[in-house]
Amino acid sequence: MTETRLRADSARTVLAILEAAERTLNRKPTATMEEIAAAAGVARTTVHRRFATREALLDALTTWAAQQLADAVDAARPEATPPLIALYQATTNVLAVKLSWGFAMNTALAPGNEAERIQAAVVERCDALFARLAEANILRPGITPLWCRRVYYALLHEVCQDANANPDTELDTDAVATQVVETLLHGVGTPGTTL
Repeated sequence: MTETRLRADSARTVLAILEAAERTLNRKPTATMEEIAAAAGVARTTVHRRFATREALLDALTTWAAQQLADAVDAARPEATPPLIALYQATTNVLAVKLSWGFAMNTALAPGNEAERIQAAVVERCDALFARLAEANILRPGITPLWCRRVYYALLHEVCQDANANPDTELDTDAVATQVVETLLHGVGTPGTTL
């Protein structure tokens, strides 16, 4: 076997373990390495060879999920695409990741680890996108980009909570993303309602 093929096989094995860990831990957060190995269809020793401890596996899982989130934001091209289009696309992409990697996305990050660094960069890009939305007068005057980001994150969180509570209900991420953005930009009140 060539070295390239060995690396590709190893990468596929690691990905299979991470995907199995996400599924297994999402159903049973206390799952053992043996249960994760069984779900991945590999020997327990294979999991231990790749991840010496359960903590190492969790660290790799949260880093992998954080990178998927960063890649989802990158795919929306938030610096180059018109800001409203970037917001819709990023929302669709991010929801797809968050709904696929629910356990990893909700796992507390150890301070200073790679996943925390990746997620901090995602927050910075999100803040920059909301600043672009403000500059384009898409946000109401007096509403700060920081406030918008916090409300936006809360809406995304609620979608994911609802999806976790109803795992048998299939979501149309495009439709849900549209609802999130429309709610963020226009609220839930009747148009024209004022205080």
